[in-house]
Amino acid sequence: MMKRKFSDNKVFNLLNCVFMIFFVAIIAIPLWNIVALSFNDATDAVRGGIYFWPRVFSLESYYTVFEDPAIYRAFVISVAKTLIGVVIHTAVTAIVAYGMSKRDLVGRKLYINMGIISMYVSGGMIPNFLLFKEIGLLNNFWVYIIPVAFSFYDMVIMMNFFRSIPDSLEESAMMDGANPLVIFFKIILPLSLPVLATIALFHGVYQWNDYMVANIYVDNRELYPLQMLLFRIVSENLSPNVALGANVVRNTTSQSLQLATMVVTTVPVVIIYPFLQKYFVQGLTLGSIKE
Repeated sequence: MMKRKFSDNKVFNLLNCVFMIFFVAIIAIPLWNIVALSFNDATDAVRGGIYFWPRVFSLESYYTVFEDPAIYRAFVISVAKTLIGVVIHTAVTAIVAYGMSKRDLVGRKLYINMGIISMYVSGGMIPNFLLFKEIGLLNNFWVYIIPVAFSFYDMVIMMNFFRSIPDSLEESAMMDGANPLVIFFKIILPLSLPVLATIALFHGVYQWNDYMVANIYVDNRELYPLQMLLFRIVSENLSPNVALGANVVRNTTSQSLQLATMVVTTVPVVIIYPFLQKYFVQGLTLGSIKE
């Protein structure tokens, strides 16, 4: 019986490995092809037949991308809105989640129901546009930050994590004279680094990849993030220089510049993500466990 079970496990593991290799391949191969094409000579790439390695290596597309000052401006906007957005979103969500984790909070059930309804029903694009216009968020950097400063979904994850922290820690701190603010900042937050990193990763990836906010609420090109620039390049089939009103001075094509810009906008997330991945997995696991 044990021998048969061991054999079944080997078959399952083998099939699982084959499936995962296939799954990784169908994701990784197209991405690698984009990198190979971006490093190939633009004129030569038109002939096709490039799959895994550049046929005629060239950095002309990247030179053109980095020669345009608008790229750097868009990069600064993306970094700024990501960093500021992550700090504010994580702080606001953590404060609300800590309060909501207390079962004796007055009106807690009402707040929970309101939050759940907001996950399924929203005001809509036109009411949001009119609201943002009324409060001065159109063509304003803070339109990237304020509307998403809080997320009920992220709050639920944090709330469940805070509940897993033993109440005895807070009770002992209160006996020593600590008030709720001291308990929150000196006890709860230091113990919550995994879930804080999880929420920061969620929101950071969202902020870095988001282009719809800029597409709807921002007309000023000075406030375009990288993803909005990439969206214009791909959707309008333009080079970065044409999209931003500059002149193309190198031997490039629209496609080669699109691919180079895709690589440039993706690299920061690829570099940072592995350092936060352990917190991502650990935070989701710990946030789902109750004692």
